[in-house]
Amino acid sequence: MSARIVLLVTSPRLPAGLLTAAAWDVVRQHPVLVGAESELTTALRVAGAEVTVVDGPAAQALLDTVAAHGTVVWLAGPAGDESLARELGLRLAREPGLAELELMYGSWDPPGARLLDAVAVLDQLASPGGDPWKRAQTHQSLAGYLLEESYEAYDAISAGDTDALREELGDVLLQVVLHARLAEELPEGERWNVDDVAGGLVDKMIRRNPHVFAGAEAGTLEEITANWERIKRAEKARDSVLDGIALSQPALALAAQILDRATRAGLTVPPPPAEADEEAQLGAALLETVATARKSHLDPEQALRRTTLAYAEAIRAAERPLPSS
Repeated sequence: MSARIVLLVTSPRLPAGLLTAAAWDVVRQHPVLVGAESELTTALRVAGAEVTVVDGPAAQALLDTVAAHGTVVWLAGPAGDESLARELGLRLAREPGLAELELMYGSWDPPGARLLDAVAVLDQLASPGGDPWKRAQTHQSLAGYLLEESYEAYDAISAGDTDALREELGDVLLQVVLHARLAEELPEGERWNVDDVAGGLVDKMIRRNPHVFAGAEAGTLEEITANWERIKRAEKARDSVLDGIALSQPALALAAQILDRATRAGLTVPPPPAEADEEAQLGAALLETVATARKSHLDPEQALRRTTLAYAEAIRAAERPLPSS
């Protein structure tokens, strides 16, 4: 067998020692060199691998070892050690026959692995020695930012800008992870963390989608939606069909949701009589407009937003200087 330098790349986000069978075979059978100690080097030694930390030029150490043993493994760092790979590639291209350079993946990042990085970064920022601003925040002080970032994501969706949406969803995720990190500082008995958030979401999705996870018959979209609502009602003991509506949402959207809940429950309730003051009369008129919009299957919030933005553009156009004659 020809001499080989195996560049073994592993995921830093998986538990140390969680390697493929092929990776375990190569590290047990051949000497392993590495640039620094880590949990993985410890796991390899415990399993009987010969691991040596290189103190000096890594490329030359690898070439010396491959000359003595025929095959050597380089345990690449989290960044993949691309500069070392390039250096070895150029050296072996100039001197063919020294060794073959082989890239082996001992483990891969699973989907969602970068979420672990997000949790780790926010933990460092919100821990002692981290960012004073983030450490000073509370759920209450961050509430406005959560709304702001959600609206910016909504704007990206409305504009059809998927690149902007990716960035804005990252800002929303920042708020979620930071809230979860701050909850770890709550008094004993009230604490929760990001795993509790994710675990609750997973449990809820499995419960409410029995047509996917429990072998229930899928049926039509209407039947699936009705089943979702039935399961949701069984989960949450509520005194009213309006329980659970976010009361802090914009008033037009709030009115539409309240009217929708009442309709789905089969309730026909006349609006309260308008009071004498002008604000109450305006509110009654707006509620009637929302009810009319719903009957026409229109979104009043979106309709007003669209018209208002068009009006804003007209104002900007009026502000522009007229072209000189």
